[in-house]
Parts: sequence; structure tokens; C-alpha cells
Amino acid sequence: MTLSNEIDRWRKEIRTDRYSMSIGEWISLYENKEIDIHPEFQRFYRWDSLQKTRLIESILLGIPIPPIFVSQRPDGIWDVVDGLQRLSTIYEFVGILRDENGNHLNPLSLQEAKYLPSLNGKKWNNPDDASNSFTTEQRLLIKRSAIAASIILRESDELAKFELFQRLNTGGSSLTAQEVRNCILVMVNDRFYRWLKSLSSQDSFQECISLSDRPIEQQYDMELALRFIVFSNLDQAELNSIGDVGVFVTNRMITFANELNQQQQNDLEERFKATFDLLCNTTASSSFRRYNSQRSKFMGGFVLSPFEVVAYGLGYNWPDIPEPDSIEDKIKSLWSNSTFREWSGSGITATRRLPRLVPLGREIFTR
Repeated sequence: MTLSNEIDRWRKEIRTDRYSMSIGEWISLYENKEIDIHPEFQRFYRWDSLQKTRLIESILLGIPIPPIFVSQRPDGIWDVVDGLQRLSTIYEFVGILRDENGNHLNPLSLQEAKYLPSLNGKKWNNPDDASNSFTTEQRLLIKRSAIAASIILRESDELAKFELFQRLNTGGSSLTAQEVRNCILVMVNDRFYRWLKSLSSQDSFQECISLSDRPIEQQYDMELALRFIVFSNLDQAELNSIGDVGVFVTNRMITFANELNQQQQNDLEERFKATFDLLCNTTASSSFRRYNSQRSKFMGGFVLSPFEVVAYGLGYNWPDIPEPDSIEDKIKSLWSNSTFREWSGSGITATRRLPRLVPLGREIFTR
């Protein structure tokens, strides 16, 4: 296929429209439940009060605000693809923002800003404190200001929509790859998202990975749970052609979310729970730590490469796995295994590493 053909093909996959909308219209969309900002996403975005204040200041000063990207669902409702934090800030300031349980959040109180220091302590409309409320004129100035809408029409290819979401929410963004995936997953199948979240929250899994607070805050535990689901089920041909691992994991996640039936999901959950219950009862928090043979002890924190060998190997072979009392010795011996040592070192990309380490785990952790 030539470059021209590729361009023509993908331009047909994404159908868009664009027009200017007043902030008052954006507010009405939310109040009428005609736009879904997915309140579950709030935990993934980290704007502080000052960043929110700067947005309101920019609107008041007439500084152009980047467009909001939305996708149109079959029922006509708009899903926010990019611009959630901007809209959430406006809705929070106006006092209409709800959390994922449907409860109203407290209205935003602004801070002192660079050009408008008098914004400090101001609210949209506080009946008990008129002096610290916006005037009618100021509220109308906000509501009549415009933010463009870029609409991905429902005729567009679903994968194209999610690819756009990734591109708009990575690079320069504070979101990690898994946080972006979680947002995509909520849009694709929120029940599957909740199921994956429940897997990653299981006590035995958390004990085995023993992550610090920061990686958990960034949803790395969910990424590890997702990777287990993906790579403990691949055949060798797929392993040899995964390409970019991040893209592969995302695409496979979308496929699972759309196509797994309840029985398949139950089977995956049983395999996941059995694998990490076994590890929790044998090596627990040492399961994926580096083994120092000279000191005869596990040391340091979580390491991804033994997770890719041990967890994926056990998951793939379950229930035909070694006896529980042999698991610890097998994990210890892994650190002197020539294949593991060759392909788990620093500088080796996951694309090159996984086709070697995943089969190794399947070979070692079988009965």
C-alpha cells in the first residue's frame, strides 16, 4: 500500500466536525446530561487549585482556550476525548460538577492569579458572601466566552477514536500509559474496567507486587494485572509479532473489553486469583524481587522481568504447574538462568525481551 493510499484510508476512518460553542452552552450540555465527562477520570488528572484558577483567569482575559475534543455516541451523547480537566474546572467553579456517585462537589474557590490577583477567594455565586462572588456581568462574561468543539462523529472507526485519545493525552501530559488506558476502558466498557480494577485490588496480588505508593497512584498495579491477562494467554506466533508493547497491550485490552464473554472472564479471573494466591503462600513479597545468591536473600523492590517469567508462566500453565514447595527454588534459580540473564538486562526493550522471557516462564513453571 502506498503512502497516498494509507492517508486516504485513515482519513476516511475519522469523520469530524467543528464549531464554536459558548461556555454557557457547554454548561447546558452537562446539566442536561448530553455530555459525559466520565467522573471516574477525575482520579487520573492532577490539576491543582492554581491551575484551575489560571484557566478561569485566561477566560476572563480573553486568552483563547484550546478546543474540546468529543466523540459522538450512537445515542447522540458526547464523550469527552480531550479537555476533561478544562470542562471539569468550569463545572466545578459554576457549582454543578458531580462525582462518580452523582454527588455535587463543593464549588471551586479561586486563588490569587498572576494578572488578576483579586480572584483570590472568589466563587461563582455565593449567596452568603456577595463580596467574594462574581458579579452578574462577570458571570455573563464567562458564559458568553467561546471554546471550540471538535466532534468525532459516530461514523468514525472506534479504534481511530481511541488512538486519537491516546495521542491527545500523552506526551507533555501528566497521565501515565495505564491511566490513559483506564480512561479508554471506561469509554469502551466500564464494567470491564471495574472488573480489572477489582483484580488489581486483590490482596494476594498486592502482596506479591508490593509496590510503593507512587506507582499505585499512577495505576501501575492495574497495568500489571492487565499485562498478566494479555501475556498469559498469547501463543508464540503473537509473541513474535507484538511490535510496540504499549500499543499492543492497549489494542488487546480493547479487544477483550468488546469480545470476552462472561465465562471467559470468569476463567481469567480464576487463573489470576489462583496464580497470585499460590505466589502469596510461597514467596509473597519476594516473588518479583531480585535474588542475591551470595547473600541467599531477595533484595530491593519490584522488578518487571521476573514478573514476566514467573506470573505469565504460572498463568499460562495453570493448573498444570509445579508443586508449591518447588516454586521458591525455581524463582531463585531464575536469576542464574543464562536466557534470563541475557534478556532481562537494562537496555533491552520489551519488544525484544518478551518473546524470549515468556516462553522461558512457560517452560520452567510447568509440571
